[in-house]
Amino acid sequence: MEVQTDVSIDFDAISDLFKAAQDEKRDYLFEYEVYNLLSRSGAETPPKSILIPQGAKVSDEALNSMPGEKVVIKIVSPTIIHKTEVGGVRVVEKNPDRIRSAVRRMLYEVPENYATMINLDPSHAAEEYKGLTGDALLTAIRRDLKGVLMVQFMPPDSGAFGNELIVGLRNTREFGMILSAGLGGTDTELYAKRFRKGQAIVAASCELIDGESFFAQFRKTISYQKLAGLTRGQRRVVTDEQLMECFSSFIEMGRKYSSSNPEAEFVIEEMEINPYAFTDYLMVPLDGMCRFSLPKARENSRPIAKIHNLLHPKKIGLIGASIKRKNFGRIILDNILAEGFAKEDVYILRDGVDEIEGVKCFPNLEALPEKLDMFVVAVAAAQVPDLVDEVIRLDAANSVMLIPGGMGETEESKERAENLMAAIDAVHGTKDGGPVFIGANCMGVVSHPGNYDTWFIPEEKLPKDRTVQHHRSALVSQSGAFMLHRSSQCPELNPSYMVSMGNQTDLTLGDMVKYFKDADNVDVIAIYAEGFNDLDGLEFCTAVRDAVLAGKEVVFYKAGRTPEGKSATSGHTASLAGDYMVCESCVRQAGAIVARTFTEFQDLFLLAENMASKKIQGNRLAAVSGAGFEAVGMADSIQSDDYQMQLAAFEEASHNQIAKVLESKKLASLVTINNPLDINPSADDETHTVIADILSKDSGVDAVVIGLDPLSPSMHTLADTPIPAFSMDAENGIIPLLTKMAQESEKPVVGVIDGGRLYDPMRDAFNKSGVPVFPVCDRAVAALSLYIEARLHADTIRLSS
Repeated sequence: MEVQTDVSIDFDAISDLFKAAQDEKRDYLFEYEVYNLLSRSGAETPPKSILIPQGAKVSDEALNSMPGEKVVIKIVSPTIIHKTEVGGVRVVEKNPDRIRSAVRRMLYEVPENYATMINLDPSHAAEEYKGLTGDALLTAIRRDLKGVLMVQFMPPDSGAFGNELIVGLRNTREFGMILSAGLGGTDTELYAKRFRKGQAIVAASCELIDGESFFAQFRKTISYQKLAGLTRGQRRVVTDEQLMECFSSFIEMGRKYSSSNPEAEFVIEEMEINPYAFTDYLMVPLDGMCRFSLPKARENSRPIAKIHNLLHPKKIGLIGASIKRKNFGRIILDNILAEGFAKEDVYILRDGVDEIEGVKCFPNLEALPEKLDMFVVAVAAAQVPDLVDEVIRLDAANSVMLIPGGMGETEESKERAENLMAAIDAVHGTKDGGPVFIGANCMGVVSHPGNYDTWFIPEEKLPKDRTVQHHRSALVSQSGAFMLHRSSQCPELNPSYMVSMGNQTDLTLGDMVKYFKDADNVDVIAIYAEGFNDLDGLEFCTAVRDAVLAGKEVVFYKAGRTPEGKSATSGHTASLAGDYMVCESCVRQAGAIVARTFTEFQDLFLLAENMASKKIQGNRLAAVSGAGFEAVGMADSIQSDDYQMQLAAFEEASHNQIAKVLESKKLASLVTINNPLDINPSADDETHTVIADILSKDSGVDAVVIGLDPLSPSMHTLADTPIPAFSMDAENGIIPLLTKMAQESEKPVVGVIDGGRLYDPMRDAFNKSGVPVFPVCDRAVAALSLYIEARLHADTIRLSS
């Protein structure tokens, strides 16, 4: 059902609430002020409420003014967050004397309860109370009490599990304003930890989603199933229109009061309604909090057009190359020249030397004959700040590559890094913008279109095949070592660009995706991220969305998914890993293909490089193998928390054609035609290929995974063998037959070669020809399923744009 909403928000009145709180030196709203905010948000009307300040005398008339026979009284204090745990929430009879008694009792008992809780476990103490004990603690808690809030009692339709909703906004450092919604109540955090991903809580960027799209995500949660009466014994308690109106209102407020909005007067740091209960089709907020801040000055923008100079330089400068030994600078020089970059276009900064390896040397930057496109800095970290100042002063280069570490990775080097960033930010504020900087702690860049390699890895350690054609892809990694190991382990990936970002002292992951989304020679962008700079997560996701809309594919892996992982990434490249769920949600929402493991990342990257031109129309899989366990294993692998594939139903014509093939190969009595299809170990190369071809042309099949049975005596799978019947070089062997068939197919065809190292040449031959193969069937199905689901999601984004 299509749901329409019309949200009208009184932003002036909401801003006045923030201004009034600010005038009182507060950066938060009291609960009743949050209700006032909601009443002006265009969403559901909150319950009536009256603040009873501490020490105030309230008339019987005022105490009787609430509708109903009961009222709720709640403690009001900026330091008491979990009111229920300290007796700060009570339902009482609507009788003036009963209300006064309950208020007096609460004002005395709540501070005592809170003080006891802190004494038993100091972690419960608000920042203001840390280190306080005894009477000093109790006095401080009582001092901060503002009074009691009397709220209209609106009993929920049901107290059953799942009938409360949490909705919140949170201003994140990396992604700006995030909206989240899901199972509410006191156990929200427990639900989020214990339920499968996306079942308890969903989150999204306010900048990248609207109310309708967020509601579509929310429909998949247990919370929606309960609220909509879709579970046994439940009835609907809220309409879809109400939910969408609520989400739309929060999204609009999130956009208005966001750190990414340059016109924002205030920034909502956190606003949460937990829970909304439901009374006679009314959404009733039972508790609310809101913290806000003033917007901060934004840094100067980087001249990212100069990334082109970095990746396609005409003149390269290098400092740090040794005359006698193979230090990092000398290895970088060797690799630059080995890629074919002309010696006369490389300048070395080295005083007292005329040339190194035929490359001319100059004593300093001032002596250079012309401005550099790229300047590679491979000296000790302590020398970098002065050198950067000199580059900026002389306007000596359009881009600078900072190889050295020790620029923010440790506590001792943070001041050095901060001074460096301040100098870079200052030059970016000038008319020309100065140079762009990549690094520090950068392993280098390999740019095949730019004919250079500045990795400091000797070719003896990482041999290169310069005869192969590079894919129309770019690999951008915050960890140089991650990129290095993928390159060594998976040479079949072979992207045109490999960019090590390091600490993101200047250029960021978002900047690089912005550049590559517009690059005519790149169709696939793969990203390994450990952390984002302030608001760069949002910039990154916006660029990913633009790349997807331009028809490109983006593969993404985020490190730091656990507290231990976050700590490790911070120590490695001086980045702070953000909340993984938020990151994954935003990046996936933008249209990227999100990998869950390193292996999955390289698998998805391999598929993206080779399948970008294939048609993806659905998620119906045909699974074929001559090994029975493998056929069953493919079927067992089609579903997980992250994807839902289905086995295709073969058309009658396909069934008949397969039957003829089996009959001609004398396999009819051994094979039952269904999906998955076990074609028997006796099936030869031609049988595998022809059946894969039939299924790839079946209109009910969207992709084919085929096991290539390397140990079968009927298959040509061995290299350098004296037995012609086993030789993978045979003209009628599986490699030429399936390669031709897969290349001509409009749909994805993926192979599985489940065998030992003896079959590595067979795998290499297929991967080199553009037919992805995997060592085990479940890995093949998982990668293909994630890839297909992401491609279908990207198509949805393009259609709705």
